[in-house]
Amino acid sequence: MNLADYKGVWVFAEQREGKLQKVSLELLGEGKKIADKLGVKLTALLLGNNIEGLAKELAAFGADEVLVADHELLANYTTDAYTKVICDLARERKPEIIFIGATYIGRDLGPRVAARLTTGLTADCTSVDIDEETKNLMATRPAFGGNLMATIVCPDHRPQMATVRPGVFSKLEKDEARTAAIEKVAVELREEDIRTKVVEVVKTAKNLVDIGEAEFIVSGGRGVGNAEGFKLLQELADVLGGTVGGSRAAVDKEWIGKHAQVGQTGQTVKPKVYIACGISGAIQHLAGMQDSDYIIAINKDENAPIMKIADLAIAGDLYKVVPEMIAQLKGEK
Repeated sequence: MNLADYKGVWVFAEQREGKLQKVSLELLGEGKKIADKLGVKLTALLLGNNIEGLAKELAAFGADEVLVADHELLANYTTDAYTKVICDLARERKPEIIFIGATYIGRDLGPRVAARLTTGLTADCTSVDIDEETKNLMATRPAFGGNLMATIVCPDHRPQMATVRPGVFSKLEKDEARTAAIEKVAVELREEDIRTKVVEVVKTAKNLVDIGEAEFIVSGGRGVGNAEGFKLLQELADVLGGTVGGSRAAVDKEWIGKHAQVGQTGQTVKPKVYIACGISGAIQHLAGMQDSDYIIAINKDENAPIMKIADLAIAGDLYKVVPEMIAQLKGEK
């Protein structure tokens, strides 16, 4: 493998039902910095059916080039179809870096693409950079249960690949004047290439609630006391038009599902308002929510770490404070 043959930074632009996922736009923002450091183009890779209209949006958020793979067999995500199309393009065009969002789709797709291309993949990254001397990608992720951060390089194989957590990077300001070279690529895909068939898309509450996309999050920890307490948090979230999250302690006790975990070993979130109820604020949890626009902490312990980073710290019993917040928001006396 001649590493010099590989040039360019690619971002997998994940879309669902014709809507770009926020992590894809965040990756374009960070991918642009990486591409600029390497002096190469930033390419967005857009797969789906009848999705050409999204290409201009990708340009507005920083892509220099958009490769559009439009095919009826790409309408719904399948591992086989998306892997084949991406690998065919990667073998032909030789990108040096491929970024994929660490979503449910990305965590399935990334490892399969990496294995097919016989390269390495750093999963669930929270930071990426370029080594100034070697020009290798440095991908950082939590290790050993989130107790330390590991920076991983892939010096001998290309492309270098990483899946990146939603919420850890900021997207660029949308600029409608920004343009990109949009290319519709040939897709060689047959039904026989796909071993699974999507018969029906069934949306569950879990699918509909993506805490990474929420503007208001009401999060509960050990201090909530039991699973029943999360019904109160859900009531507050409903009034705000938001969703419920939880700390690792709450997930371990099965008071809330793993999909809603906030923190270093869960999801990184940046809502407009983050309300932490009964969460002490271990460093692993803070890493997942400290960049929220406005943080409200409710805790009996006024010296809890979460209280120090909160914009508004309420020392009190959440079972008294939260019902009062709900009443105030509803305009009740």
